[in-house]
Amino acid sequence: MSIRVLVVEDSSVASELISHILNSDPGIHVMGVVNNGAEAIKSIKRNKPDIVTMDINMPGIDGFDATRTIMETDPVPIIIVTGRTDMSELEMSFRAIEAGALAVLQKPHGIGHPDYAANAKELITTVKLMSEIRVVRRWARTTSQEGTATGEVVDSISILPADIRVVAMGASTGGPPVIQKILSTLPKHFLAPLLIVQHMSPGFIQGFVEWLGQTSALPVHIAFNGSIIRPGHVYFAPDGVQMKVDANGRISCIGDAPENGLRPSISYLFRSVAKVFGKNAAGVLLTGMGKDGALELKLMREKGAVTFAQDQESSAVFGIPGEAVKLEAANYVLPPEKIAEVLARLLGREV
Repeated sequence: MSIRVLVVEDSSVASELISHILNSDPGIHVMGVVNNGAEAIKSIKRNKPDIVTMDINMPGIDGFDATRTIMETDPVPIIIVTGRTDMSELEMSFRAIEAGALAVLQKPHGIGHPDYAANAKELITTVKLMSEIRVVRRWARTTSQEGTATGEVVDSISILPADIRVVAMGASTGGPPVIQKILSTLPKHFLAPLLIVQHMSPGFIQGFVEWLGQTSALPVHIAFNGSIIRPGHVYFAPDGVQMKVDANGRISCIGDAPENGLRPSISYLFRSVAKVFGKNAAGVLLTGMGKDGALELKLMREKGAVTFAQDQESSAVFGIPGEAVKLEAANYVLPPEKIAEVLARLLGREV
């Protein structure tokens, strides 16, 4: 049975291109196209699509408000597909992630553009993956939050003593909301720097970092070549380069070859952290497709580092963390909020 997609896009050129790409796959069927958020809300209620591609900048109800309303009334997997024309649009795209959207992608370039094939493949792959995700209703912001079970579960975990001087983290598909959850949970006086690789379409990392900065008590940066890592600061690998850390606590962002077809690569970062910090590190592998970082998380564990993999139930895609679990690379297999709590305890601070 084909995946039924609703395309929400106010540009007829863009909607035709997105529809053409999706319909080119025999496992996908574009069941409708609407040009604003209000029509999207009505169509979802009436036609129950399997997944939605959502533009952000539209007249009337924009993509963010539409996503929030849909997730509070008729939840369905939503992928934000944006032209990323300015920082305000990027910020709104990631606010839509906070409201319940699963991923943010760049609008595909037209046929004949050098990036067309890669854009089309990414869109088709993401639609197929995200259509399988079970989304839940997001209650309106005035509703009180539950929050008792997590602490009880973490209390039962035997937390190993460790002298952690750096935390290395990697994520791919479905990673942005998970990273946001972890960083927003960590305490202000976290006692180690965090180095993070998030696989993401080029051009989105700046907007992602700015969005994270609004909800995290920790300063969040895009790393640059020569950055000195500082406790309680978060450093993301920039687009198109590999990121590693040296014995002097400096970050190198260099044009080394892709690993696992990726640059930046989680494997590349984890290997440098294992070499430089050994047992004085923590490694975290989160949701994502593929295996980037799994073998290197095992290397970190073998060097004495404390290692984590996100559990299957909370992962949008259990590819990368699943590979780590198969390799017995993780000391702990936990959902994101519990990973944050254990990290906080390991660093000597309660959340």
